[in-house]
Amino acid sequence: MSNIRQEPVHTGEFLLSEGPGKISREAINVAAGPGLVAGQVLGLVTASSEFTAYDPAAENGSEKAVCILYASLGESETVRRGRAVVRLAEVSEDLLTGIDADAEQALAAHFIILR
Repeated sequence: MSNIRQEPVHTGEFLLSEGPGKISREAINVAAGPGLVAGQVLGLVTASSEFTAYDPAAENGSEKAVCILYASLGESETVRRGRAVVRLAEVSEDLLTGIDADAEQALAAHFIILR
């Protein structure tokens, strides 16, 4: 019997570099829903101005990647407060959740570069 466990991405572990003085981060409102891990690519739900997991198949605004969740958030039935990397950063692509080619281009427009 094996008890192998996989360690999740730690807070900010995906960051390779960011702007001075934490200029790269902002406080955000995350929509109610399932738990999200640090490094989750997020989209902005247009109607509510809340962030949720990036979903390229959505039609509510979250189909465009705009930032990356800095620290994990637990499941919640209410809006949660979180932090996100929103600009001027280099990140490790291997440690991101939900990344694809379209999200990579959208993040590049915010000067978030994948390495």
